Amino acid sequence: MPKTDYTRWRLKTERGRQTWHYLESDEQLAAWPQATYDKYHLGMDTGLPTLPEASNSLEAARNGLRFFSQLQLPDGQWACEYGGPMFLLPGLIISFYVTNTPVPEPWKVEIINYLTARANPKDGGWGLHIEGESSVFGTALNYVVLRLLGMGPDHPVAQKARNRLHELGGALGSPHWGKFWLALLGCYSWDGMNPIPPELWCLPNWVPFHPWRWWVHTRQVYLPMSYMYSLRHSHPKNDLIRSLREELYTQDYATIDFSRHRNTVAPADLYHPHSPLLDVANHVLGAWGSYVCPTFVQSYARKHVYDLICREDENTQYCCLGPVNNPLNFVARYLTEGGDSYAVQRHRETLKEFMWMKSEGMLMNGTDGVQTWDTSFLVQAVVECELTEEPEFKEMLIKALEFLEDQQIRENCPEMDKCYRQTRKGAWAFSKRTQGYTVSDCTAEGLKAVMMLQFTPGMPKLVDDRRCMDAVDVMLTMQNADGGFASYEPIRAGPWAEHLNAAEVFGKIMVEYSYPECTTAVVTSLALFREHYPKYRATEIQTTIHRAIGFIKNSQRPDGSWYGAWGICFNYANMFALESLALTGHTWENSPVVRKACEFIVSKQMDDGGWGEGYMSSVKAEYIHHEKSQVVNTAWACIGLMNAKYPKKEEIERGIKLLRSRQQPNGEWLQEAIEGVFNKSCMISYPNYKNVFSIKALGMFARQYEHIE
Repeated sequence: MPKTDYTRWRLKTERGRQTWHYLESDEQLAAWPQATYDKYHLGMDTGLPTLPEASNSLEAARNGLRFFSQLQLPDGQWACEYGGPMFLLPGLIISFYVTNTPVPEPWKVEIINYLTARANPKDGGWGLHIEGESSVFGTALNYVVLRLLGMGPDHPVAQKARNRLHELGGALGSPHWGKFWLALLGCYSWDGMNPIPPELWCLPNWVPFHPWRWWVHTRQVYLPMSYMYSLRHSHPKNDLIRSLREELYTQDYATIDFSRHRNTVAPADLYHPHSPLLDVANHVLGAWGSYVCPTFVQSYARKHVYDLICREDENTQYCCLGPVNNPLNFVARYLTEGGDSYAVQRHRETLKEFMWMKSEGMLMNGTDGVQTWDTSFLVQAVVECELTEEPEFKEMLIKALEFLEDQQIRENCPEMDKCYRQTRKGAWAFSKRTQGYTVSDCTAEGLKAVMMLQFTPGMPKLVDDRRCMDAVDVMLTMQNADGGFASYEPIRAGPWAEHLNAAEVFGKIMVEYSYPECTTAVVTSLALFREHYPKYRATEIQTTIHRAIGFIKNSQRPDGSWYGAWGICFNYANMFALESLALTGHTWENSPVVRKACEFIVSKQMDDGGWGEGYMSSVKAEYIHHEKSQVVNTAWACIGLMNAKYPKKEEIERGIKLLRSRQQPNGEWLQEAIEGVFNKSCMISYPNYKNVFSIKALGMFARQYEHIE
């Protein structure tokens, strides 16, 4: 019989070869200390069948759904890799090292496998993300990971990486975050760090640059950083640390005057140069910490910051916002409470939730998963295909609804004002409820998926009316003055705050912004809610939608496109913008905005009928073609054109034919280029997108043009 209980597959590497093993007993499963399985790379061992060749687009969508349904986990969600950034594993491994936390032996093997597989094949280094050019940030920190996990300095992989690091000028050119991790490890001097004073958190809330106004990811990273910067803790020297001190630099470690390298950043790493304002602020804050700040003020600030660290842990059940601040909080709790404390033990467990096992080895995901996000999109794709009432998918959809019901957040954070948290009762997070962070578009997409299913005949009603209204209540608190919606909370400071961006490798990281994608999600969710609950806060909802549509129109670029902040790039944002415009009656026939957008999309169609957009579109904010068309970009472009009621069927049909031509015999689509982005410069993977959006595009085409019942 086919071994299709995917939760029992594990990857094992022996003598450089990787083989999949099916663990028959629960005892074997419990004893295997590896991370989440990756069903995309199980190949023929899965027993997944070859499906009959599709004769039309709806059957192709159905085949895609048949494949994808096999990947659903028992709790109703779709897990997948969420990798791409190459600065996450270093934080994990360095935090394990400085907290004396053993790295399981299989993890060591598989992380080394992954970094070896992802090293630049030409120069041996690593970049900011898996498709980026080698940088000091990526190469220095991942070299350290290999050494901490036991790879010797003379290993060919280590030698090649070290040579590339030295070609780039050595670890002195690390950006701010890289310098921090190296200082914590004892491989860089705290004297070479620009200041991160905890006293900033003690300023009155009305101060325009108070950290509570920063984008949530930025403030939750710099919060524990400021605590440990104040402590100036470095791991005790040993033979490995002494060796790394010499390996990472192009000169003798003892001869380096680190205080002269606070602003030294390699050209390959410098995406956002320092502003004169930041340089002045660093000078003032450095003098404040060294010569002015009284000891009792520093002590008070540390206690205040530590309280906020503890609140973050408790409000997220020790998962934290993401895989950067979790290891940082972990180290902060360890240094303060010791290795046996409850908090440290919980962090050791929750950090495992970020790990992912794939054919290349083990990586660290960009969050503890994409469960709610991807499940919501799959449900909506099935609805768009009008396959919700087909018996073969009913159990799958009920399980998805059960998962979404379970993941809605039921309560606000205790004393949420003291920890600067957004209202969250009724919201959905990006990953799961225990992570506990409101996200505007995740709440919107989750509510849409729930309503779409619950108003389908034969489906159970699991989320009651009051809880649907709670979700709307959350969204209505999040609209910005410009009418748009940001990600985690409303905008708290203006874009001028980017002049204080100290991260150097990211853009638009300091504050929230209104995004077409988030705004569209809220508009479409509120529009659907209004159909089913026409009396609830009707005037506010109407006003919110009207203002949001105004933002979407106003944020259209002169060439007719929208810039996508969370996917690559213009095709992604165009799809969302055109969906919300269509729901409010704006189509090709009656809207110059929509016509201009469609003309932009069609102008980027490639010779094979598909669309292909490279990640440099996100970096440079201009459309840059990928070297070949991409399934994901093609699906987004086709969906956008169909929502707009674009009249030239043949151009959409060419894209649909490309999707069908790349569908595999078992119904899936293979992985192509990376799909997602954040902060303009760092790419991140969304491998479920190639299946979910292709299914949706095919189903929409079948219903609009093939008229298949």
